[in-house]
Amino acid sequence: MTRTPAVAVAHARRLVIKIGSSLLFDAARRAVAVDWLASLTSDIAALRAQGKQVIVVSSGAVALGRGRLNVAPGRLQDKQAAAAVGQTLLMHAWEEALAPHGLIAAQVLLTRDDTERRRRWLNGRATIETLLAHGVVPVVNENDTVATEEIRYGDNDRLAARTAQLARADLLILLSDVDGLYTADPRRDPDARHLPLVETLSPDILSMASGANAEAGVGTGGMATKLAAAQIARSAGCATIIASGLTPHPLKAIADGARATLITAPATPLAAWKQWIAGSMAPGGSLTLDEGAVRALKAGKSLLPSGVVAVSGRFEKGESLRLLDPSGAVVGVGLAAYPADEIALIRGRHSDEIESLLGYRGASVVIHRDDLVLEDR
Repeated sequence: MTRTPAVAVAHARRLVIKIGSSLLFDAARRAVAVDWLASLTSDIAALRAQGKQVIVVSSGAVALGRGRLNVAPGRLQDKQAAAAVGQTLLMHAWEEALAPHGLIAAQVLLTRDDTERRRRWLNGRATIETLLAHGVVPVVNENDTVATEEIRYGDNDRLAARTAQLARADLLILLSDVDGLYTADPRRDPDARHLPLVETLSPDILSMASGANAEAGVGTGGMATKLAAAQIARSAGCATIIASGLTPHPLKAIADGARATLITAPATPLAAWKQWIAGSMAPGGSLTLDEGAVRALKAGKSLLPSGVVAVSGRFEKGESLRLLDPSGAVVGVGLAAYPADEIALIRGRHSDEIESLLGYRGASVVIHRDDLVLEDR
């Protein structure tokens, strides 16, 4: 079992790294902390060279925009205006920092709706998967220019956890101005004890959280939001590391054994995802399959349109479906890659006919094997 932050980094296949505003924003210069960012992107390049995939969740747009516009925190509209200016500055900084390593940055702007509504969730996941397949580093931020209070996350710790859940990452690293979880606030209590390993987020552990570091002046999250993020990630089979980013090369420091807190997850991301599919949604319809398709599913294959005999129900892309064998017995549940009317058009046909039948090139399968849970019998 992974027991230390360094081992967790070594074993991770896909990482989400969240950077707080207090790290990326140089308050004295009111601009990007260029040297620090260069050291971080060097670390990211090293992880990529090890075959790992990296997604960044970057704070800083609002702080950078306020610095450029010289406006103080205030109305939501002012924050949105600052974000609109700051997002271009932020992405320019990431592009320049990644370019010397031959890496390309892609901006991904999300709101809470995007990670909680099923269709938007699937579209976001597909975009991130495609970017990673092309070797791109997705840089995620909250879409503050359009988000209203009711659809905002409000802090990027939780956004990072939802991104990790969406991307099925196996490790979330929250970099901020603290080097992990303590039994009390170490800035106020000299007897506070650092916790290097947390294996359950019990009420006692959650009560140890403290508020944001007011001295930083630019962040919105504190330890409470980090533990809330860890809960989200943990439910998705993703471990979390809370670590300091105050020194150069913070990711290398974790890998070299620097003090940090590892919060473990009880399952793998894929196992947690399938558990969610199996238990969290009422099916919106059903598909009847032929015997060949049933055998293919039991052999670990995806469901192809050629194996679908009949479609029942009115459902959208991403909804949960019951899968029935020719006798009507339930063989499993899965998430539809197409809505009901389109599956009705492509059922019984080969995957290479999908584009001509629907008028666009979509998925080659009706349900991907990763989005499928079979009955245990």
